[in-house]
Amino acid sequence: MNEFTAYVEAMIKPRDSLLEEMEAYAKEHHIPIIELTGSEVLLSLLTLQQPKRILELGTAIGYSAIRMARALPNARITTVERNAKRYEEAKAFIARSDVADRIDIVFADAVELAETLDQEFDAIFIDAAKGQYQKFFNGYGRLVPIGGILYTDNLFLHGDVLETDPKTFDRRRRRLVRLVKEFTVWMMEQEQYDTTIFPLGDGVSVSRKIKSE
Repeated sequence: MNEFTAYVEAMIKPRDSLLEEMEAYAKEHHIPIIELTGSEVLLSLLTLQQPKRILELGTAIGYSAIRMARALPNARITTVERNAKRYEEAKAFIARSDVADRIDIVFADAVELAETLDQEFDAIFIDAAKGQYQKFFNGYGRLVPIGGILYTDNLFLHGDVLETDPKTFDRRRRRLVRLVKEFTVWMMEQEQYDTTIFPLGDGVSVSRKIKSE
């Protein structure tokens, strides 16, 4: 965490006991959830957009799904998780929340689900397997209407995208960094979207659909 991030996080309002428990649980068990500053940016943008239907790719333990549902009382969240343990953890946490009736959690591989899902969403939050981001963007972008938005997290890979010497990473990490960097360049070139990257949290992009594919 850099000094600017720490400075911003120090001014963010405390979360309630459930969310703080989830934050502590994620930290203890090394479960990747959206960083606090990135979460605040995402929630602010969603509040401005006011989507009625949101699709989240990558539930983890349900942290961001709960936060989105609370920030948007008129929205319904569909969240997808492929890891069986994470899916069960998310179900348990979501059941304890006050927004469980507006969150639908799906146990599935998001890459495979993209081929069969045929439902329109006003907003899609991409936070699943980083190496599959282009497949997610392509596969689910068709479900977003003109004016809808795709939000993508973790574009900075905790700063690894800035590393100039790839030998510092193992082979798997080098491949992931390469794929995320290639995806980011590709995403910025898509003419059917107006895309901006916010340098907060771990890098959050906002891609507003401006024309049909």
